[in-house]
Amino acid sequence: MQLSRLELSDTVQEEIEQNPVLEEDTNNPDSLHESLQELTAEGQEPEAAAPGNTTDEVNLESPSGLKEINWEDYANEYEDKSAFKPQNDPDLPSRFDILTKKTNLSDHLQWQLKFTNINDQEEEVGNFIIGNLDQDGFLGVSDEEIVAATKSPVLMVQKILALIQDMDPPGIAARSLQESLLLQLAHLNLSTSTAGELVRNHLPALTNRDYAAIVKDSGHPLKEVLAALEVIKGLNPHPGRTYSDEEPRYIIPDVYVYKMDGEYVIVLNDDGMPRLKISKFYQDILKGHKDIPGLAKDTKNYIQGKLKSAMWLIKSIQQRQRTIYNVVESLLKFQHDFFEKGPDYMRPLILKDVADDINMHESTISRVTTNKYVHTPQGLFELKYFFNSAIARTGGEEALASESIKVKMKRLIQAEDPYKPLSDMAIVKLLAQENNIRIARRTVAKYRENMGILPSKYRRAPKLK
Repeated sequence: MQLSRLELSDTVQEEIEQNPVLEEDTNNPDSLHESLQELTAEGQEPEAAAPGNTTDEVNLESPSGLKEINWEDYANEYEDKSAFKPQNDPDLPSRFDILTKKTNLSDHLQWQLKFTNINDQEEEVGNFIIGNLDQDGFLGVSDEEIVAATKSPVLMVQKILALIQDMDPPGIAARSLQESLLLQLAHLNLSTSTAGELVRNHLPALTNRDYAAIVKDSGHPLKEVLAALEVIKGLNPHPGRTYSDEEPRYIIPDVYVYKMDGEYVIVLNDDGMPRLKISKFYQDILKGHKDIPGLAKDTKNYIQGKLKSAMWLIKSIQQRQRTIYNVVESLLKFQHDFFEKGPDYMRPLILKDVADDINMHESTISRVTTNKYVHTPQGLFELKYFFNSAIARTGGEEALASESIKVKMKRLIQAEDPYKPLSDMAIVKLLAQENNIRIARRTVAKYRENMGILPSKYRRAPKLK
């Protein structure tokens, strides 16, 4: 129940590979496990299970049931069989030579290191430095630690470190953000520019957007400081991520909610999920319909256990899908205004409300709403998004959901004067005046941080004199 869609798919695929009784139904993908539903009927034991869909019988005359693959005879459909003859020409590349993986930061730097004129000990130092870079490209060890680990002279370590810091991507192998930015400016021949001076001497003030202090301390006019700031903004604070080998994670909805002819329709997403069935061959063995000479009792018990495991998995998946459907149906009832009009109309909702509505325990609702996503007319949301605490309102008006408050706060901040941004206390007062919302300043600060919005002093735009 708690597995995400991707984790469930991987679990099912792993079970198919490990459990010979469980098979993927590729012949009838539109059937919703008809034979499996019969097998998993309440109170029915595996021995008395109904027959499943017909499957190809496994040849038991071979110990493995499969012929050994002859790779010399293997060829892909798109290949020219007359041209590809690896057994006759060992100089041709192997099929496995064309398999590639995404280049990561370590691979990219080691590739550059091989083209430098260094000896074996210096290469060892370089590989040690590269191996101690984090995912952002920053070096996490000191010169002394590199010297001790590689038993190399200090001057050699410093030489190789400077060599790597001069590699692509710019700013790599720095020990701080300031050093990385300075390396990138040096790569652009801007070390002695105003931008370089600001990074060297005024980085804390830049971080706090204290432009008045920078102008006063540096002696540069505000216009020049702001121009240098634009250069600094173009630098990469995470140079190593340019060659990150992490694959993007795509969210696939578990369920869709469509509005058709004025009514909402809930559709579970079964795309990409294997259709499961029980092997008829093993069912016949257990029911005595197939005579296998010498079939040991232990073997029969093993098959019996695998059959129960397969049935449990199928019933669990069916229960999971039914529960997701019921939860979304309940959410649609409680949050109907949201589906109609958007986040402004989100209602306060807790797990107990849905649990009581569909007669389930709160812990089950918590598991089924974790890492599950629904596609709605208002966008894609995690199911947990629909549960919100209540924020009281004055004048006896109905309480609002916390998510609705966040939407109103974001709208106020987007409309603020950039030269006079709203403080958290000013937002408190505006919410009270415009929506009769009673909320504490610290709550506004917490919501603002959750939305990734900076405090007012960091949102203020500088005025050019």
